[in-house]
Amino acid sequence: MIALAGDHAGFPLKTKIASYLDELKVEYKDFGTFNEESCDYTRFALTAAKAVMSGECDKGILVCGTGIGISISANKVRGIRCAVCGEPFTAMLSRLHNDANMLALGARVVGEGAAKLIVKTWLETGFEGGRHAERVAGIHEIESAAPTGNM
Repeated sequence: MIALAGDHAGFPLKTKIASYLDELKVEYKDFGTFNEESCDYTRFALTAAKAVMSGECDKGILVCGTGIGISISANKVRGIRCAVCGEPFTAMLSRLHNDANMLALGARVVGEGAAKLIVKTWLETGFEGGRHAERVAGIHEIESAAPTGNM
């Protein structure tokens, strides 16, 4: 199951991605937003990222204007590795080498056709493991050592 979420800028592309996931027969849960009224992407990123981390969803796809803000927000959730991808090669490597569990797209950056190729590539690519598993473990170590609270 895919967690799907986006803000007002990402809403039209998120809707097209949802239709594409239906075509691919990939189950998803839409965490919003559900219209183009101005809203804060952080709350949608957090809800979708929590669904991935809890195991409710296996992976997540996020959409905002550039993909940057929503990915930064999702990456604040411990264990999330959200990659902004603007073309299929980066999407493939985000899975092969980084075991990215969330994908972020910029609705103002990629069109519908490119978004479909990116999503398809990302969904079909597995994690290569090997030396990359050690690097992903290093990311987890950084997360664990990161200070929390006020500094």
